Amino acid sequence: MQGASTNTYGFFSLTVPAGTYTLGVSFLGYTDFSKSLKLSRDERLNITISPKAIEGKEVVITEKRLETNVKSTDMGRVEISVENMKKLPAFFGEVDLVKIVQLIPGVKNAGEGNTGLYVRGGGPDQNLVLLDEAVVYNAAHLLGFFSVFNSDAVKTVDLHKGGMPSQYGGRLASVLDISMKEGNNQRFKADGGIGLIASRLTVQGPIKKDTSSFIVSARRTYIDVVAQPFIKPTAPTKGSGYYFYDLNMKLNYRLSDKDRLFLSGYFGRDVFTFKSTKSNFNIRIPWGNATMSARWNHLFSNKLFLNTSAIFSDYQFESNISQSAFNFKVGSGIRDYNGKMDFTWYPSVRHTVKFGANYIYHRFSPNNASGDIAGEALDFGPKVYLYAHEAAAYIGDDFDVTEKLRIHGGLRASWFAQAGPYTQYIKNGLDQKVDSIKYEKGNLIKQYPNVEPRLMLRYTLSKNSSLKASFTQNYQYIHITSLANQSLPTDLWFPSTGRVKPQFGTQYSLGYYRNFNENTWETSVEAYYKTMKNQIEFKDGTLPSSGVNDNLDNYLTFGTGQAYGAEFFVKKALGKTSGWIGYTLSWTTRKFPELNNGKTYFARYDRRHDLSFVLTHELSKKWTFGAVFVYASGNLLWLPTSIYFQEGNPVVNYGERNNYRMPAYHRLDLSATYTPNKGKHVQSSWNFSIYNVYSRLNPYFIYIETTGSPLTGDLKNTAKKVSLFPIIPSVTYNFSF
Repeated sequence: MQGASTNTYGFFSLTVPAGTYTLGVSFLGYTDFSKSLKLSRDERLNITISPKAIEGKEVVITEKRLETNVKSTDMGRVEISVENMKKLPAFFGEVDLVKIVQLIPGVKNAGEGNTGLYVRGGGPDQNLVLLDEAVVYNAAHLLGFFSVFNSDAVKTVDLHKGGMPSQYGGRLASVLDISMKEGNNQRFKADGGIGLIASRLTVQGPIKKDTSSFIVSARRTYIDVVAQPFIKPTAPTKGSGYYFYDLNMKLNYRLSDKDRLFLSGYFGRDVFTFKSTKSNFNIRIPWGNATMSARWNHLFSNKLFLNTSAIFSDYQFESNISQSAFNFKVGSGIRDYNGKMDFTWYPSVRHTVKFGANYIYHRFSPNNASGDIAGEALDFGPKVYLYAHEAAAYIGDDFDVTEKLRIHGGLRASWFAQAGPYTQYIKNGLDQKVDSIKYEKGNLIKQYPNVEPRLMLRYTLSKNSSLKASFTQNYQYIHITSLANQSLPTDLWFPSTGRVKPQFGTQYSLGYYRNFNENTWETSVEAYYKTMKNQIEFKDGTLPSSGVNDNLDNYLTFGTGQAYGAEFFVKKALGKTSGWIGYTLSWTTRKFPELNNGKTYFARYDRRHDLSFVLTHELSKKWTFGAVFVYASGNLLWLPTSIYFQEGNPVVNYGERNNYRMPAYHRLDLSATYTPNKGKHVQSSWNFSIYNVYSRLNPYFIYIETTGSPLTGDLKNTAKKVSLFPIIPSVTYNFSF
């Protein structure tokens, strides 16, 4: 028996001797396809499979070949079923893709209210998040409580956290590759849901049957609308509010059997407003992403496939503050223009070769401010934009050396250059600007050419078990600079410059994979060791206003990092009861000559133990139950160890960096999904969820409260814990017609 997986666009190639064969196709949530073929020459076959609920014990549908985890060269790769994801407990009734990803071993979050991914010791900027090939620079809504991905519009979710194939680059830690649905080209369909704080609607259908289709998906919260009736008209904060919205769109057109066009886009915004009539104080903070992807698929032959893409990505953050006659505005962002060509070539049944190239033009807005008092403009200097070119060419071959040994070898050549216009300020030892160098538009200020090898091996021990190993090297040319302890919309994206060198990571992984009971149970153990050079932090004492009318890189300091650990994974893939248990034991350290007196310290997202338990059970055709339990060591904080007085002034001693670990985080969520009998045209379901069943008050942050006075001798400093969410029940009505 021979098999192949399709690429993102459904293309596959199989080479077999002449003869009679049975071709079978399966995908989760769709009917099986089977056809007898008598082959004596090359054949091209277009296959359409349709969604269908399969009943009966004799047919089992899976989202992938069950033995893929054992037989592939993939290490640290996880494909997540969107349909199964919807059966799990939902926070405020909203199924969150990123929160499900955080339940995978090796992937951590920063705690309550944060969708930043921390993968195998990496920071939130070290993850490449793609939506239909477009980079999403901030994947969070509501300051991290939800992600920007509407599950109704998502087709596939693919996470790489170990061996990264050569077609991906530009990040050290992971790739989260998300593809949108393409739309139904046979009939019109609508899906949606109504929850406690948000509603969503997805409409799809044919533009021309069998030839072209569309899908439009929208989501909006109504916290601002629901809360207003409960706020008195005379309330001092009347008019304050918050909401977010998403819009996903996609069109596809089949020009011929060899050519196909796709056009997809995403636009989302968060808007927070605060008004105080008492002090005449107003804040408005909008932020969000916009992406657009235009792609052309072309089939040169039965063995050579091309995808050509033109991609636009934009992320912008803005803060507007006004009080009486004073107005202040600060903004930051990043904008990309990206062109790429990706080839897939099947020279024989033993080889799958991928090669291609891409080019990105970056425009950064690191920290631009403007303001006025009574109409008189304040001087914050001119708006500063930083420009850069990034390019890469790659080749990778996944091939069977023998029946037992399979190798993926890849090589990626990357290049990055900071470009003008740019003004570089020269400072003396007293941190005073003494000179400047001006670069004109188009001038290349600093170039970084590099080579990144990738190697993954799989050796089959038996039909159900294998050993895998991987070695990858990655360069990262753009970075987040943050003053906060977790990922926030205010984080600044910044390019490599003459002063800021590219981050460089090397990762070694070793794993053992074993399936049991005819692939019903999948198990794996992976160990990894990672080194990271040219890591970035702000210098001690840096303020949010630093970098205005100056070079931001003057306030950065540089160091190294290490991460190592082991990940244990047990998954039940088949049956009415399914789910997984994942456990990670890990260490993450950093060392900066200018921080912590040059001593090694644990990174703030170092977490010794991380356990997740995920379960779904189909009790009947109408009832499905889900449960999620998580336990994690607490995050690290940098808190004062003592306070003393010198000449009557308090002096705070912080001691070693990240010197306090918060209490452990743990939580249990439960859900029940009720699906009534399917109507002739409408199918609906009710999802009942309980978040944090036993109301664990997990710490969000800790602050120091000072009481008393040194003059009276009763000065006392107490650490206080702030928690966000107790037990939260929710209900969501989902429909499809």
